[in-house]
Amino acid sequence: MSQTRPAKPAKTNPSRLVARSSLGVALLAALLTAGCPTVVTSPKVARPPKAQKWYARAQREYRSATIDAAHTSVRKALDIVPEDPEVKLLAARVALARLEFDEVLRLLEGVKGPTAQKMRARAHWYKGEIEETAKILDKLLDNPDVDDKWAKQINKLAHRGTGRKPFDVTTTEGRLESVKMAKVQGAPLYVVPVEIDGDKGLAVISTGNAEVMLDSTTRTEPSWVSLRFGQRLEVRDVPALTQDLSELSMRLGTPIKALLGANLLRHLNVTLDHAGRQFVARAFAPPPPPVASKVDVFYLRGGGMVLGSGLGEDAAEPASLFVDSSMAHAVALDEEGWQKVGLSVDKLEPVQGSPQPMKFGSIPLMQFGSFRMPKLPGVFGAPIGSVERELEVDIDGSIGAGLLANFRLTFSDQGRILWVEQHPASGPTLGPRRAPAGPPPGMQPAVPGQLPNGGVLVPGDGGSPPLQPGSLIPPPSDEQVPPPGGTP
Repeated sequence: MSQTRPAKPAKTNPSRLVARSSLGVALLAALLTAGCPTVVTSPKVARPPKAQKWYARAQREYRSATIDAAHTSVRKALDIVPEDPEVKLLAARVALARLEFDEVLRLLEGVKGPTAQKMRARAHWYKGEIEETAKILDKLLDNPDVDDKWAKQINKLAHRGTGRKPFDVTTTEGRLESVKMAKVQGAPLYVVPVEIDGDKGLAVISTGNAEVMLDSTTRTEPSWVSLRFGQRLEVRDVPALTQDLSELSMRLGTPIKALLGANLLRHLNVTLDHAGRQFVARAFAPPPPPVASKVDVFYLRGGGMVLGSGLGEDAAEPASLFVDSSMAHAVALDEEGWQKVGLSVDKLEPVQGSPQPMKFGSIPLMQFGSFRMPKLPGVFGAPIGSVERELEVDIDGSIGAGLLANFRLTFSDQGRILWVEQHPASGPTLGPRRAPAGPPPGMQPAVPGQLPNGGVLVPGDGGSPPLQPGSLIPPPSDEQVPPPGGTP
């Protein structure tokens, strides 16, 4: 029998070994020296450390709802990695909050996945592109892993809205209308007379909602409606969702047929004047008032209205606050917000008789636009966490009607700007004044959709004590005078 001899080991060519070794070293060197070392953030994405730092910074800034800062940081990251899908998604989130809808769509070109689809849908929706919204939402909702309440409701509206022009404003005898707001005893809410498809009723201004919300006892499905304010201004093809408003109606002691959300207010360039009981809607963007403070406003996910503020002894701690005019209190802070003020929530005073555990305290100083408000009453215990979960951010608290009612507010630049004027009725600015040590007898801070005392409103109810005349420190003179023009 013949035996198979083991194969001899192949001879190694020293020159080839050197070549292979040199090639490996060269490849490693290229990875280590090509611009800068890389940080691997996922199996598919390699991001240079500098881009990663800008991206991480932008994430933190967006998470804290400091949108202008996030815009700057994410742009720095995009300059380095312009095709990075994660960076583009974050940049699109920021652009959506700034109401830059075309930029959202540009950034998301080629980016796949449900998150990108949701943002595309919102951009098309808020642009008024109904058919495109329906196409995207059809595909999104066909995904069994997606459960999005907003998408389901808006998809119904989109399929019923073919050919419509959302927020189509028509006027007669001028381009604006002013109506007198209804007076609700004790609660500083904005209650506006309105006709909904010819049916007269009352609506509450609710900047905490993006869309118009109709009472679900009268409308069971999302629908398109026409709203008329006064005799001269009508806005047609208004998208409206539904919500049970019966409890709010009971507590106010009068039927409330709708909540008017931020999307409508910015389209109508609204002015809200609680002290003068004046609601102004316009078919044009108004010029700046003669004396006002300019506040930049952002809309998280295209609808959650937030603005920047300052808290603490010198208002030096930056804060992001949700704006909800349906809340009766002046300011509600979460635990981190009170920490910025310099107070532990354990040191706050409990509110007696509140339907849920609530505490109150005094904010040493708060900045609102250029106005500085000392000794401002605030509460702890409002459901800030639910707002944070909905908007996917970490805010410090919320501003309610108890603060807003002390100013005349005008939306401009499609809602990106809020002009804030101190109303003459608030009296002369005498400098800091001490706020009441606690809530007046019978006062209970309110929470969204819930007013105190089981629906019995008495003077002093409705949230934090009102600001006292002279409690505002006006903005510096050079910030008080925007370009001339005045509010019609």
